[in-house]
Amino acid sequence: MHRSNFRKLATALAVRRPGLATAAFGARLLVAFAVPSLLLAHESHPAGRPAALNADESAFLKENDAAMTKMMNDMAAKPTGDIDRDFVAMMTPHHQGAIDMAVIELRYGKNEQLRRIAQEIIVDQMQEIAAMKLAIGEPATDTTPAKTQPQLTPPPAHDHHSGMPMNMSAGTKH
Repeated sequence: MHRSNFRKLATALAVRRPGLATAAFGARLLVAFAVPSLLLAHESHPAGRPAALNADESAFLKENDAAMTKMMNDMAAKPTGDIDRDFVAMMTPHHQGAIDMAVIELRYGKNEQLRRIAQEIIVDQMQEIAAMKLAIGEPATDTTPAKTQPQLTPPPAHDHHSGMPMNMSAGTKH
């Protein structure tokens, strides 16, 4: 639409409905500020990854890409006709994806503040998954770790100090 046509339309709308003229002005203002920002944002970020990635960064990116791909694939749930169940079916993988990405941050991240946030994300998202399942009458008993989480080895069953006397009172004062 040419500028003169736009002004004619805006004037016609203003005559009939003053609120529409204000809305049109607001929309033009929004576009005037948003478009240059989007164009400049594109310029400030390089399109490709840095040429030299260290081993941790490469592993992080690979695992994060796998987690994102799994999340997106799992979110494409087939509709059942029950909106609430469909919502839970799509949101559960979304939340699990957040858990998976937080686990990857814990594995490779160094920033303690971000690591604490990642821990909170894991707890919060697991609670939300459980709440959503309970809301539709499904059991919320599945608390298995995310697949990207390393398996922890159980501690040895035997005590390394067995057979040794443990008299702690010898050096303590009463």
